[in-house]
Amino acid sequence: MPQSLPDALRGYLQYLVVERGLAPNTVESYRRDLHRYASLLASRGKTQLGEVTAADVAEFLASLREGDDEHAALAVSSAARAVIAVRGLHAFAVEQGLAALDPARDVPPPSPPRRLPKAITLTEVERLLAASGPAPDTDGAFGGAAGVDPRLLRDRALLEFLYGTGARISEATGLDIDELQLDPADPVVRLIGKGGKHRLVPVGSYAARALEAYLVRARPALATVRGSPAVFLNARGGRLTRQGAWGVLHAAAARAGLPDVSPHTLRHSFATHMLDGGADIRVVQELLGHASVTTTQVYTLITVDRLREVYASSHPRALG
Repeated sequence: MPQSLPDALRGYLQYLVVERGLAPNTVESYRRDLHRYASLLASRGKTQLGEVTAADVAEFLASLREGDDEHAALAVSSAARAVIAVRGLHAFAVEQGLAALDPARDVPPPSPPRRLPKAITLTEVERLLAASGPAPDTDGAFGGAAGVDPRLLRDRALLEFLYGTGARISEATGLDIDELQLDPADPVVRLIGKGGKHRLVPVGSYAARALEAYLVRARPALATVRGSPAVFLNARGGRLTRQGAWGVLHAAAARAGLPDVSPHTLRHSFATHMLDGGADIRVVQELLGHASVTTTQVYTLITVDRLREVYASSHPRALG
């Protein structure tokens, strides 16, 4: 006997409660989405599971995004949830032998737009770094660091390091002394990224000087706990945590008047500024420790936007 949509819907919602144990709020959201789905199908004269086609499911998705006289258009995330509910209903019906085919199988939920990483300009980076702590002398001496709170030298070294290497905050806080080689001719750091993968990354001169100033003038004062191998220490002598590093960044951003700064801001800015400067995307991929160049390509979207801005403002016939 053909299964009616209302009966299938009730059975599926009961399954979500009893078998899946979903939270009441989640089940209620599914209930609303599926009732709207059933209403659309009924308006098309379809009340049996076997009558539903992939075109009906696609039309339902379109109606969610466009809205109608009774419903406002849904955001991508809400529309995706509704389509997931519909896909679950039809998959359940096939599994339970209530329907022979799954019309929703080939109608994927909409994907949210890919968010571009937030990068700040070089001028803003310099403001942020200046607000984090004093800069060491450019000739390699550390006279300017004398008498300064050691935590400020640490903060400056940390942010210079993050921007100078593109390291993740977790990689910086997990960094040990023996992984940092500040040879003046070739300063380099070994970073341990996701999945325990190691990579060697050059350390720029600004970051190298800030690290030298911190290691010589500040770290010994913070190293109250003997034997800690960590480069970046907290006020108690232990390893600086990710939360602690985020606090350093947040405080410096507040002093610099840059409220919209996240833990990854300097890493994103590193990648964007490298590509803007002409770096090959595969080099940036290696520096960032991305397993796939596809992950790195999101930064090219930012640089293309920048190219458009420059083109629009520079080419004599760009704008009419």
